[in-house]
Amino acid sequence: MSSYIATQRSRGTESDEQVLARAVADLVRRTHFPVAFGGLEHDDAIHVTSIVGARTRSLEGLVVQASRGLGGRALVEKRPRLALDYRSSRTITHDYDRHVLGEGIATLFAVPVLVSGRARGVIYCGSWAEAAVGDVVARPAFAVADELSSELRIREEVERRLKLSTPAGEASALAPAAREELRETYAELRSVAASVDDPLVRERLQRVEQRLAALTSSETDAAADLDVKLSPREIDVLACAALGSTNAEIATALSLREGTVKSYLQSAMAKLDASTRHAAVARARRAGILP
Repeated sequence: MSSYIATQRSRGTESDEQVLARAVADLVRRTHFPVAFGGLEHDDAIHVTSIVGARTRSLEGLVVQASRGLGGRALVEKRPRLALDYRSSRTITHDYDRHVLGEGIATLFAVPVLVSGRARGVIYCGSWAEAAVGDVVARPAFAVADELSSELRIREEVERRLKLSTPAGEASALAPAAREELRETYAELRSVAASVDDPLVRERLQRVEQRLAALTSSETDAAADLDVKLSPREIDVLACAALGSTNAEIATALSLREGTVKSYLQSAMAKLDASTRHAAVARARRAGILP
């Protein structure tokens, strides 16, 4: 692995647990349930690492085995599970009563976090009194789980391609195939970010994009002195063009009109002082705008 990649991973790069913690905090805010907690799956068990709103320390260190308790069932069945009256529920095992009832939770709602069909974890929201769980609670809880799932999926894909980019024992320079993988990932992230409404999620995706673009910075011509400012949409379109996509294909990928794509390309070409899209891509790479 190149020293650059190692440095980037050590500089404020969030762990999966930190991403989960933000989602759990968001769960309380959006569902209005007083307590929420969650954990990621490791070795067929949910390791609870984030707790928000608890009045006791009963939930700390909780590890839920697959198929056990409410969360264990949600993990295995890959669907939400509800215990309206947790203490008297007959549909779950009560392996974790000491933790759940110790916190005084009466109603508990567990939602699995699915990434590419695999349960990566479970997030819970609970109430100290029996509380109905209708659309007002369920919809935002599902939304939080979906957003967390999307971010974990993107992180997994980025890490997979980063590992491919510099196999052990090779020089830090990216091999041609790895470089193309990197560029495809970058274009895909630009497309995903363009469709996300949440400004915080978009900001996090942009940081990942910058990280990917910087991976090839050592291979770019630092002396090019290209002081160019492209708009986000111009970069979106140019990133797709870099993969050889036609205007029609770019329009489909970015949900734009073909004429709009052409306008963005022409604007980017003008700013980069390039007569063709290929020249624009090359100059954008030298400027460190594209990987």
